[in-house]
Amino acid sequence: MRRTERHPAKGGANSLWHLYRTVPFLKVAKNFVFIQIGRYTPSVSLKRWLYKTFLGMKLGEQVSFALMAMPDLMFPERIQVGRNSIIGYNTTILAHEYLIGEYRVGDVLIGEEVLIGANTTILPGVEIGDGAIISAASLVNRDIPPGCFAGGNPVKVIYTAEQMAERKNKEGAPRPE
Repeated sequence: MRRTERHPAKGGANSLWHLYRTVPFLKVAKNFVFIQIGRYTPSVSLKRWLYKTFLGMKLGEQVSFALMAMPDLMFPERIQVGRNSIIGYNTTILAHEYLIGEYRVGDVLIGEEVLIGANTTILPGVEIGDGAIISAASLVNRDIPPGCFAGGNPVKVIYTAEQMAERKNKEGAPRPE
């Protein structure tokens, strides 16, 4: 189960109807501006600086967000990405979800040297371990252990860290001539 805080919707309307009771309008407007600048700038260092400085995201050194990557608009400060990780093209990282009867908020923790493939969606309350690789177009709805290769909708582990090491050893071994 994902680690999220659950908040019931009040007054008979769905939780999105009460959006500005959960997060201030000016915060959303500010985040929108800086996320849009970040999404379209080709400079990964500028994007990293914008996200750390104006959105409060916790980003390690050399973190790279590809073009069109979309961090959470409402709660970007709940996203943490470790050193030397890559967030692929058009990937969405959500730290919130608005449902009919409630909204949920949860931290997203992405480890060091993680590769997230293009068009992936990461849901709130998940942790992706150091060295993990997530294939393109995946829906990350659960924790991913360190060093694994995972993918799919919903995501599942395809190779464990041990299987990945075994593969690298086989592929990296010198071939007889």
